[in-house]
Amino acid sequence: MAQFADDKPPFNSLANMAKWASDLGYKAVQIPTWDARLIDLEKAASSQTYCDELKGTLADHGLEVSELSTHLQGQLVAVHPAYEELFKGFAPKGMNAKQRNLWAIDQVKMAGTASKNLGLNVHASFSGALVWPYFYAWPQRPAGLVEKGFAELAKRWLPLLNHFDENGVDVCYEVHPGEDIHDGITFEMFYEATGKHNRVKMLYDPSHFVLQQLDYLTYIDHYHDFIRMFHVKDAEFNPTGKSGVYGGYQDWRERPGRFRSIGDGQVDFQSIFSKLTQYGYDGWAVLEWECCIKSPEQGAREGADYINQFIIEATEKTFDDFADAGISDEEFKKLLGID
Repeated sequence: MAQFADDKPPFNSLANMAKWASDLGYKAVQIPTWDARLIDLEKAASSQTYCDELKGTLADHGLEVSELSTHLQGQLVAVHPAYEELFKGFAPKGMNAKQRNLWAIDQVKMAGTASKNLGLNVHASFSGALVWPYFYAWPQRPAGLVEKGFAELAKRWLPLLNHFDENGVDVCYEVHPGEDIHDGITFEMFYEATGKHNRVKMLYDPSHFVLQQLDYLTYIDHYHDFIRMFHVKDAEFNPTGKSGVYGGYQDWRERPGRFRSIGDGQVDFQSIFSKLTQYGYDGWAVLEWECCIKSPEQGAREGADYINQFIIEATEKTFDDFADAGISDEEFKKLLGID
């Protein structure tokens, strides 16, 4: 909902957006907890009545809450000094870096409690980043710098992960450039640094892997046990003789790698849905619109139908059951030549 929220109707309240989304064919909404037009996070963490009323508002339009999100607050859990000025808009005005960090930690904690109150068992967030400025190996990184950074990142998140654990909620980190967790290797580093905390999970968004030129299908083979959330977002990568993965500091329209409205990019969603179904993924498929060409309204109109065509009803029957010979254990022995 974050990309659509606005001061103008129907994007100015949860009730209005619920009707709009329902009319387009959506079944649930992922709520950004930093947007007071959509949710009062403090109330959601302290009042079961408020959470029941919020769910009722959505139910009036045939919707559910898929998940809550703390992407902006999660970003502020760990901020390298080089980015403090750029991220200060993620928190209330007038705070210094320390105050923003404490505010963010409190916000993420409240989101864990609110998730429980809403009957949710997964939550979306960013990890924040301390090591990201050093992602390219020049100047040469001193030995131990990355490990120290991930140890500190885990230290900051462990109390939050324990709080989510107490509330029965997984933290699904969106694997995303700009975060210290930006690919499979860095996810593993964080997971190890937390002592393999049982609440460390993953929000899978293939668009970020297209821009990194990472194999987003094999990624599912490696990490399907951790994937508890899924952003359906498209992207394309069209390198030129002048620019590639790093984009040449160009804006989104001009860079080789750019996000596109669903169906307009290069992501093979049919194969993704097949793999996720194969591995038993039972979460939501959440449309995330980010496109520098198509309007959000058109992207949303097209999105529900596009996703629906890929939803797979998992079979409960083996296709060759008709040929089952009903072999007994004794007959197995004969077939195997066992005396």
